[in-house]
Amino acid sequence: MLLAFTAIIAGLILLVWSADRFIEGAAATAKHLGMPSLLIGMVIIGFGTSAPELAVSAMAALDGNPGLALGNAYGSNITNIAVIVGLTAVIAPIAVHSQVVRKELPLLLTLTAIAGYQLIDGELTRLDGWVLLAVFAMVMGWSIYQGIQGKGDSLTGETDAELVAHPMPLKIALIWLVVGLVLLLVSSRMLVWGAVYIAQSLGVSDLVIGLTIVAIGTSLPELASALAAVKKNEHDLILGNIVGSGIFNTLAVVGLAASIEPLAVDMEVLYRDWSLMTALTIGLLVMSFGFAGKPRIITRPEGLLLLLVYIGYASYLVSTVIR
Repeated sequence: MLLAFTAIIAGLILLVWSADRFIEGAAATAKHLGMPSLLIGMVIIGFGTSAPELAVSAMAALDGNPGLALGNAYGSNITNIAVIVGLTAVIAPIAVHSQVVRKELPLLLTLTAIAGYQLIDGELTRLDGWVLLAVFAMVMGWSIYQGIQGKGDSLTGETDAELVAHPMPLKIALIWLVVGLVLLLVSSRMLVWGAVYIAQSLGVSDLVIGLTIVAIGTSLPELASALAAVKKNEHDLILGNIVGSGIFNTLAVVGLAASIEPLAVDMEVLYRDWSLMTALTIGLLVMSFGFAGKPRIITRPEGLLLLLVYIGYASYLVSTVIR
């Protein structure tokens, strides 16, 4: 058991560090190749912070533990909105300016509805996984179009500022890209082994472990990115990362896991986890929507409310384990 806990802690630390190196290398490489800044912000940085979820979920599915993969994806979405947006807003209210973020949030809500529809029959088949991956490919194409057309958006300026503040030669960028990817795979393997071992030892389902320990751990890159953005007053980058990560988790992470290993889904996932994920997405959409062209501010009380929602959810999950 001690070795399993050590593997989880070491795996999480290495996972977060390697994800950061991977994202920096990928963003710098994309900039050298002439990719638009908005596309780098929404796709590479936003989706890239979900690289830990993708690596962990793929590894879990390959090991025959798809429940861990599903819990990781949905748990990360819940954690991203309730904990990361909530904590960030408590530290400093978030001003929402980016039109792109407001367009992406309704998209995330639509994709969440599609995910819920797939859960109704109590299983996620390979066909379901392929559908999610196909939709993800379409979303990527749409994001590329948005990146080309998105000149002047505030998220573009914030991404440009990040890239200028941390210049990186192409050779170094490629090295970090490869090293980060390799270490992502190694660390995710350690994390999955430790999580599955503990779940089996304690008689806890892989799903619950994925929704809690693994989801929180794999969301650390988003948390680090959000806290760094708060210091620089780059509010739209915070929401851009969260929304991009949510889209990636819902489509790519679950889709890849299901296409590798289909899984039976308990209805509690639909009624409890998916419902909360949907409610939080709707809440974030309401909090982010400004009227008459005026920017909306996600306030400290709203952030505190999000944190309290997560505390209640996590407490309920823990209570189901210790009964």
